[in-house]
Amino acid sequence: MKVVVDMNKCKDHGQCVFAAPDVFSFDDAGHLVYISEPDDALRDEVEAAADVCPLQAIRIED
Repeated sequence: MKVVVDMNKCKDHGQCVFAAPDVFSFDDAGHLVYISEPDDALRDEVEAAADVCPLQAIRIED
């Protein structure tokens, strides 16, 4: 599984951080950082994060 975030769309709302904290987080400047190839065991969390993103900036590729 590969996670792709369109950083041109992302406005750092953080809903993904709440949905999948093992994959998404904020850096010291408050900007989103994420693991681009997380373990497949985290798929449900990543799908939830993609669903709750208000700007639909998260895509999952297999």
